Amino acid sequence: MAIARAKLECWMLPDGMTVRVDENTAHEPDALVYCGPKLPSSTIEVPSPVIVVEVLSPSTRHIDASAKLAGYFRLPSTRHYLIVDADKRLVIHHARGDGDAILTRIVKSGSLDLSPPGLKVPVAKFFVGP
Repeated sequence: MAIARAKLECWMLPDGMTVRVDENTAHEPDALVYCGPKLPSSTIEVPSPVIVVEVLSPSTRHIDASAKLAGYFRLPSTRHYLIVDADKRLVIHHARGDGDAILTRIVKSGSLDLSPPGLKVPVAKFFVGP
């Protein structure tokens, strides 16, 4: 799915893509948004993600909130890291701030402003059912 924003094409990519955070470490997020030229269909490693999304599970809870958080923000392109907690129906939104700051907020309702790249997503869209 392509998302056009101010002459910059962004692509929402599903589970199965890999994000390399350093020479020896790569993670496979549940979803991501990449802005740039369309990637070949054979691509499995996505360069420069802008938004990275992980859905919490009991087995990944610790790594999603620690190693992956630090790793994804090592990449200058990463502007937003979303951790979706389906059990509690909330999204933990980590956003790149000024300098080395990472701003964190817990969102249970309303919309997430994901700028850049300029997306606004209702929190309810992350969950199935009422």
